[in-house]
Amino acid sequence: MKIRSPFVFKLGGLLATAAVRNWMDTLDYKVAYYDRTVDPVFPECQGRRIYVFWHEYILLPFYLRGHCDMVMLLSRHQDAETMSYAARMMGFEFVRGSTNRGGVTALREMCRASRSLNLTITPDGPRGPRRRLAQGPIYLASKLGMPLVAMGFGYDRPWRFRRAWDQFALPRPCSRARAIPSGEIHVPPNLDRDGIEHYRQRVEEVLNRLTLEAEAWAESGTRKIGQAKLWRAGRPLGSRR
Repeated sequence: MKIRSPFVFKLGGLLATAAVRNWMDTLDYKVAYYDRTVDPVFPECQGRRIYVFWHEYILLPFYLRGHCDMVMLLSRHQDAETMSYAARMMGFEFVRGSTNRGGVTALREMCRASRSLNLTITPDGPRGPRRRLAQGPIYLASKLGMPLVAMGFGYDRPWRFRRAWDQFALPRPCSRARAIPSGEIHVPPNLDRDGIEHYRQRVEEVLNRLTLEAEAWAESGTRKIGQAKLWRAGRPLGSRR
């Protein structure tokens, strides 16, 4: 039996929000920037961007970067109803759609939202293939003239949902979480299909490289040159250490 009650979805969103905040609050966060001005938590971050990261690591930006003028692309599937309520409670706007269902409408709404908001997309969601970048973010970057930022994330030996298509990563409490954002990736305007595919492959390669680097950094526990404390939006910014 399918659940359709808005009350149930709202309650689920409230519980999910509380669970994410309490669970993720235990982690030790560090970041290594190529260019810190791509992070919307800093006042020197000007302009709008499209942020992409793999679906399996959605908890990390979901916890850290609410209330940063971001709109999130969420699936139209019923199992994303609770997520949509949680996203709003965490400080995100959202658009419903995917490459499989409601894709054209979702792209139009993302274009509209981009006039005032940053876009954040899990480019292998909502059903995979895992770590395979869809063309949507490249199309949007070309059409809107917005730079892309690839966000590589990693946890220290997380629990994995092996039967899930993305092998969703759940960090162990009190473990390490690491982030390595790219600098801006500029995509030329008015790309044709071949151009979109060329940049799709390029951004996919960058995102996979940064993700593997962040995962290795988290697991090793070593220091990285230029590393900084990664704070949740709304908290005081710390100094490097």
